Amino acid sequence: MKPIYTKNAPEPIGPYSQAIQAGNFVFVSGQVGKDPVSGAMKNENIKTEATQVMMNVKNVLEAAGLKMSQIVKTTIFLTNMDDFGQVNEVYGSFFTGNYPARETVQVSRLPLNANIEISVIAGVE
Repeated sequence: MKPIYTKNAPEPIGPYSQAIQAGNFVFVSGQVGKDPVSGAMKNENIKTEATQVMMNVKNVLEAAGLKMSQIVKTTIFLTNMDDFGQVNEVYGSFFTGNYPARETVQVSRLPLNANIEISVIAGVE
């Protein structure tokens, strides 16, 4: 197993890695809308927050030498399923087709009072 780390994504807020490569897969821990530079949550609205989440995912993958197109599985956690459409719009803009498998789940609360958290599994080619 190989831990993946980048300063271009938020520091973990607990005892976990931003990502771990195990064999031919990279498992990216759940990312929230925290700006890695300022440390502030970018949660003015759900689209801004979802965009920051996806940028954090992208930056962790890039630190592992991977691209968004190599994501095979995504899990999205939302505190409000009414945000599903707007999150889908942002999420979809990060892909050009061959979308990964995915589930979206509503939860009662997320770390740092985030409205969205996304974790992914990517395949190493």
